[in-house]
Amino acid sequence: MAITDVVVPQLSESVSEATLLTWKKQAGAAVEADEILIEIETDKVVLEVPAPASGVLAEIVEADGATVTSGQLIAKIDTAAQAAAAPAAAPKAEAAAPAAAPAAAAAAPASSGSAGIASPAAAKILAEKGVDAGSVAGTGRDGRVTKADAQGASAAPAKAAAAAPAPTTLSLDGRPEQRVPMSRLRARIAERLLQSQQENAILTTFNEVNMQAVIDLRNKYKEKFEKEHGVKLGFMSFFVKAAVAALKKYPLINASIDGKDIIYHGYFDIGIAVGSPRGLVVPILRNADQLSLAEIEKTIADFGKRAAEGKLGIEEMTGGTFSISNGGVFGSMLSTPIINPPQSAILGVHATKERPVVEKGQIVIRPINYLALSYDHRIIDGREAVLGLVAMKDALEDPQRLLLDL
Repeated sequence: MAITDVVVPQLSESVSEATLLTWKKQAGAAVEADEILIEIETDKVVLEVPAPASGVLAEIVEADGATVTSGQLIAKIDTAAQAAAAPAAAPKAEAAAPAAAPAAAAAAPASSGSAGIASPAAAKILAEKGVDAGSVAGTGRDGRVTKADAQGASAAPAKAAAAAPAPTTLSLDGRPEQRVPMSRLRARIAERLLQSQQENAILTTFNEVNMQAVIDLRNKYKEKFEKEHGVKLGFMSFFVKAAVAALKKYPLINASIDGKDIIYHGYFDIGIAVGSPRGLVVPILRNADQLSLAEIEKTIADFGKRAAEGKLGIEEMTGGTFSISNGGVFGSMLSTPIINPPQSAILGVHATKERPVVEKGQIVIRPINYLALSYDHRIIDGREAVLGLVAMKDALEDPQRLLLDL
């Protein structure tokens, strides 16, 4: 027997532990080198753990839902064994799984792949309904059963339901409620936002921007831009460029607090808030001042795609000196964004709508976007915040200023 260990990959310094999701193979199954065996959820990302060698999955040491740390042994692969000689018995880890997590254990199917596999939250809902995960058509990646799939699944017939745990999420008067644990990411988001509210003196200043110049510029060049660069010319690249221009003029907005010290950052790493099925993530545009509009658009598009697939790396969401949150893509008119610690400011971008405004004594219709800049009043005074937002407004209303560094 030649055993190769499967261990938890190295987590970042800011991540102390993670949670195993659902094993894609059972003990005794043949595996190929680099085949994904399981996904691990941290409070920032979902990591895929590939098989380090080909062989037979001899033992699953840690079951679905287990809490693990960097380098911890989670399974063993026998590189000398043949799949036909693999034991038919259920994995040891499943037999030893704690009673407190029956849903996760029940979600492990006999077949490989993700079809019939439910996420921990979905598995709990299905267990309460008495529904087998294998009978639900999953809409998640590789056929995985998501929470939404589980919520829409029909309850099993009465006989089958009788053998399942009694539903605890239905009230007596027929008004349903569901109780599911937060994912690590959602719990971390809650923790960080509460920390931000408690530790920062948050104040928000607002301004309105006439987006006509940007819209005209985009309409004039969008076809040539896409043909030349292979990506659509959106609006976020303009907001990023405008933000960087303002941060250069008012460095405090790009600074952060460390104890009683103020750290002035001589670089511009802009966090872009991206919605994902698991929650809000903020990947970082490194050295945004050195990126072209095309590079910014390509990077943001890549962030969005990989956030939806859960494939953003921890290092891609670490750091950042300033953030931009675009609630406008969802139709938001106005909001007060919360600072992403340890940063000291965040720009909230909203939906651009035609609105009546007064120009030279006349009421005219213009495409207006309301910008909101939330800042930490401990180090940023109202003057810098207001002037910084005005600098962003000026850059957007006259995009040529960005080319001339004005």
